[in-house]
Amino acid sequence: MDGAGENADTHPPSAPAPLWRNFYGRTSGKTLRPIQRRRLGADLGPLVPAGIDRATNPDRRPIDPRAIFATPRPLWLEIGFGGGEHMAHQAARHPEVGILGAEPFINGIAMLLRRIAEAGVANVAIHPGDVRDLFDVLPPASVGRVFLNYPDPWPKRRHHRRRFVTPEHLDPLARVMAAGAELRLATDIPDYMRQALDEVPPAGFALRAGPVAAPPWEGWITTRYEAKALREGRAPAYAAFVRTGAPVRTQAPPRAG
Repeated sequence: MDGAGENADTHPPSAPAPLWRNFYGRTSGKTLRPIQRRRLGADLGPLVPAGIDRATNPDRRPIDPRAIFATPRPLWLEIGFGGGEHMAHQAARHPEVGILGAEPFINGIAMLLRRIAEAGVANVAIHPGDVRDLFDVLPPASVGRVFLNYPDPWPKRRHHRRRFVTPEHLDPLARVMAAGAELRLATDIPDYMRQALDEVPPAGFALRAGPVAAPPWEGWITTRYEAKALREGRAPAYAAFVRTGAPVRTQAPPRAG
């Protein structure tokens, strides 16, 4: 089910957002080309929803998802859209929905802007930062589908708690997802999938399909990260989880390590 909002009153209010969070990961890479800098300067601003970052919403007031796009539409979320191939493809394939992507890596944002222009899509919004900023301000049960494609694997054991598939991220994600909404995961790291299978269901999800060697859903497009994994001999795996509507934990379990 890709609707949202019908069970909003079954979720507890979110906890107050912390004043400061650790952020792990890159925000920039190779020097941007002049055309990329021009595109960021001209095209990014109109695609950034108001009220998500602390500068525009220091009190972390809930935003209205219906106001993100020119016309109200079901909301999907892509967490860490990388080079933007998948997000632009989904936007073109599903013009009836709005897709909001969270990505702090400025080079990836520049690539997505090019793909948006090439595809001519108008149903995309971008938060150029930490997805947890979105979890602070999105209303409960407002998201109908979530994509998590090739997330940062944090391969060292002592860094596993930085992975997205931990209660710190999954509990607020579950709060903003509607009952019946789907979380789609693609990874080439077997231990990442192992951790997802352990951690995602207790956050209020049920495994719908996978893990399998081919996407158990239609509309997949190979991304640059998937192509890299295949070149380097790593086998991708895919899984789909459905939000059950179970109550969100009011307090996350203590983090290991």
